[in-house]
Amino acid sequence: MKSIILDTNAYAAFLAGNHAILDALSQAETVFMSVIVLGELQAGFRGGHKRAENERILEKFLTRPGVLPLLLSLETARIFGEIKAGLARAGTPVPINDVWLAAQTVETGSVLVTLDAHFRRVPGLRLWN
Repeated sequence: MKSIILDTNAYAAFLAGNHAILDALSQAETVFMSVIVLGELQAGFRGGHKRAENERILEKFLTRPGVLPLLLSLETARIFGEIKAGLARAGTPVPINDVWLAAQTVETGSVLVTLDAHFRRVPGLRLWN
């Protein structure tokens, strides 16, 4: 895999020592961390008791070679619109943040590393395993 995007649950699984996620990370040249995922993580940190520790761990992860933040763009918005409209027509919605993440995955040509099965509803999305 040349580039991957980590979903929030994949990042959490990585921290928990999930060997399959560790393998995916080690095989990727580029690991994108979407601002969507970073926002979800920050919300989770604020709901827990280890906010400072979790933020420190995330900051360290973001400085690893090949790990890059991924912002939203006008192209992301266009792809988001296509995906969301297609899912609505098919009657197979997914959570809105995950539509944004799917759009970024399509835009970058990456593989999405996630543990969520609902991403299979997005046509053409490259999914890990």
